Amino acid sequence: MTQTISKKARFEYVLDYFSTHQPVAETELHYKDPYQLLVAVILSAQCTDKRVNQITPALFDKFPTAEYLATALPEEVFALIRSCSYPNSKTQNLIGMAKMLTEVYQGIIPDDVKELMKLPGVGRKTANVIASVIYNKPALAVDTHVFRVAARIGLTTNAKTPLETEKQLLKYIPEHQLAIAHHWLILHGRYICQARKPKCSECPLTQVCKFFLQKNC
Repeated sequence: MTQTISKKARFEYVLDYFSTHQPVAETELHYKDPYQLLVAVILSAQCTDKRVNQITPALFDKFPTAEYLATALPEEVFALIRSCSYPNSKTQNLIGMAKMLTEVYQGIIPDDVKELMKLPGVGRKTANVIASVIYNKPALAVDTHVFRVAARIGLTTNAKTPLETEKQLLKYIPEHQLAIAHHWLILHGRYICQARKPKCSECPLTQVCKFFLQKNC
């Protein structure tokens, strides 16, 4: 491989590597049903999955369904998620989400991204996660890891927003790999292509990584 590798070839290399060496890749958030995943993903905004997994057992024990959460007092929810980032706003979002889910959607989590985004606390990233993980829809969620890793490797070019990143990735990733590609990029960013000190010496993608190749010119 050379620095002049085409974007198409770069995508093929990256996807082939992950599909061969990491055929199973899943969220590290702990959940048992769609409601629990939705709550966990809302809590995970600017917070680690590890911290969320420490918070949710007690939260789900007290509020096992959206119907229970919809009737919760803010102080009850806040007490259970206070160690998470932005607990005040997430408290309001969780209760608001549960109320809307119960009153408007009869407790059934929508499978459409636009409908999901109507729920309090649910942005495009969260909606894409739910659509792809729960409903196996061809959606790709872009969080900070996906945004960073895609740009560093060279899968995206001059993408300024998560939506721009999403649109560029959708052009090259086959529909049947979209859901797992989201997890591949997240896990790669979490453990190898870290924000401050990427572990290039451990990275299996250096042959096609734009960041690595430019650094070693």
